[in-house]
Amino acid sequence: MKILQSVLLGGLGLLAATGCNLENQIEVIPPPYSSELVVECYLEPGVVPRLTVTGSGSYLPTTPGTGQPNVTLPDTTTPSVGFVLPNGTTLQLPLDVTVNLTLPSGQVMPMRFAPGFDAVTRRVYTHIGTAPLAVQPGQRLALDVRDTRNHHVTGTAGVPTVVPIDSVRYSFNGPSGPDQQARFVTRWTDPGASADYYRLLLTNREGPNSSVGEYLVSDQLFNGQPYTVPTTYRLTPGDTITATLYHIEPDYFNFQQSVRAAISANGNPFGQPARIRSTVQGGLGVFTVLMADRRTLIMR
Repeated sequence: MKILQSVLLGGLGLLAATGCNLENQIEVIPPPYSSELVVECYLEPGVVPRLTVTGSGSYLPTTPGTGQPNVTLPDTTTPSVGFVLPNGTTLQLPLDVTVNLTLPSGQVMPMRFAPGFDAVTRRVYTHIGTAPLAVQPGQRLALDVRDTRNHHVTGTAGVPTVVPIDSVRYSFNGPSGPDQQARFVTRWTDPGASADYYRLLLTNREGPNSSVGEYLVSDQLFNGQPYTVPTTYRLTPGDTITATLYHIEPDYFNFQQSVRAAISANGNPFGQPARIRSTVQGGLGVFTVLMADRRTLIMR
């Protein structure tokens, strides 16, 4: 339940003359909500598959007396276990979920329930596979997630080719001094005769969550040509920057775009609501294979 404040702005002279308080509180009662399974699965070659399954719930509920976010399943009869993140957020993880990953060979890899937190990627996972993933570009995988409450999520994902980074470089905005800043430039060549999509992530030495830049790029305007992405002059001499270029499928590109739109609309009373464009069917979320090339450079 949310309280919205409606502020009516009139002429300054009128307000001064009347001294009226035109602020009014409106209580908004949200409609009934039906929970769905939420799935996140990012596969990488050579890495044991991991997946996160939660249940969608009401908008940002909090734990009474603490104010901490508590992401729960609306159905209190759902068998679940609480998992506390380092920031204090509690995830209620459903216990009645079965996950199977179908490999390109047709072999089915069951993924067992073993919740954990990856300190490097800072991602929570609920299920884990049995062996590192061995895939080749052009192959496809399938995901099947179901529970005992008639929820059934499915998805397929292809293995993209790796598009290599041609070069990374940097430049400074002037002579050395306390105000000196640098920009980082990434360049790659798009393969022709196909529609291609990319996600470029720039991180500092602390790891993949020390993002200093993230870019979603379609080759619509540079198909088959080299492409360059520069940052602004906002980096510090001595920074160690890693450029990670993901060659991604169209569904994952659309998913990332919808996530950005949802973040932009969140909390904006004048913005249109934005729904996440999932890559799975029967629920919410994403299932994709990440193929990447990386380059690291110290800006001396």
